Amino acid sequence: MKLLRPFAFILFSIFLWEKTPAQNFQQILDSEISESMPGILFTIESGDEDFSCSGAAGINDLSKGDSLKTDQTFRIASVTKTYVAASILRLMEKGVLKLDDPISKHLSAEHAQILSQDYDLDEITIQQTLRHSAGFFDHTHAPEFFELVLQTPPHEWTRTEQFRMCVEKGEPIGPPGQQFSYSDTGYVILGELIETYTGKNLDGGIKELLGLESLGLARTDFERIDPATDQLRIHQYFQGQDTYGFSPTMDYYGGGGILSSTQELVDFFQALFQGKIFENPETLELMLEPVTYAEKARMDYQMGMYKVQVNGLDAYCHSGFWGTQVIYIPEIDIYMAANYSAGWRGSAVAPIFGKVLLARED
Repeated sequence: MKLLRPFAFILFSIFLWEKTPAQNFQQILDSEISESMPGILFTIESGDEDFSCSGAAGINDLSKGDSLKTDQTFRIASVTKTYVAASILRLMEKGVLKLDDPISKHLSAEHAQILSQDYDLDEITIQQTLRHSAGFFDHTHAPEFFELVLQTPPHEWTRTEQFRMCVEKGEPIGPPGQQFSYSDTGYVILGELIETYTGKNLDGGIKELLGLESLGLARTDFERIDPATDQLRIHQYFQGQDTYGFSPTMDYYGGGGILSSTQELVDFFQALFQGKIFENPETLELMLEPVTYAEKARMDYQMGMYKVQVNGLDAYCHSGFWGTQVIYIPEIDIYMAANYSAGWRGSAVAPIFGKVLLARED
């Protein structure tokens, strides 16, 4: 088995997706299904849209045995951070804020009072928060967080409650800007900024700043906003437990919260990388600017995006806790998105991506 280089990949793509799409594509998807992996949704598309294919395999609701459908939505979890980061950069473009502004300048008095018990908010910038280098303890890492989520799934979380958990259950990771430490709490802060400066809830604020509706993304919504999007939501599983009834508020205020489909995830990434989100091309360059620290970071994270490799090819991506990942490979101009309804384990990249970039030789 050898890695395909760009030209060979293009030829392979034409064969795989255009000549015998149903047989080959479905076989790859079906191979991902197992007793512990109920279902998968997947989309691949070239940047020029010369070829595009979406598919589904497996079961949606295990209690009913109904099949997954390609147009279904799912909780994208932390992939929401890409939308949040892009929205903050749009606020920067509008002159509403600057990336080197301290968080203290923009956070509500109530939440500043809570967080300032542990953090000097005058020393933490928006840019550091976007890059997960602000030093915020991640409230989702507190044992009490998942204990409550798993024991009382319907619990309705608030942003304030999550900030309190950050302060009460953990300590600052380190000095602002000196290290990478992934933190949902930081993006919950950024979510508040979007609401403050748009005068809308996070769903409405992000849609306004990014123009999601003008892009035709009709099924990209925060949960509980559009009944049609909610009705298409799949069952997602964690350690064998169906999480369908878990309150979305556990992951709703900027760290996560969006529902989408694999096709619309691909559509958004295409719009982002093809210059349809930002007013200035330099803003995307700023979003993707590499960051280095004295101690090597666990992730090559920029602002709402991080870099990985897929079969030796550099790619930009984001993943989410409930089994979602969306990815763009510039060298071959390919976009892919997937949701494994029970997540995947053992690698930073969803296995399906590498599989579709491989071809067997005799």
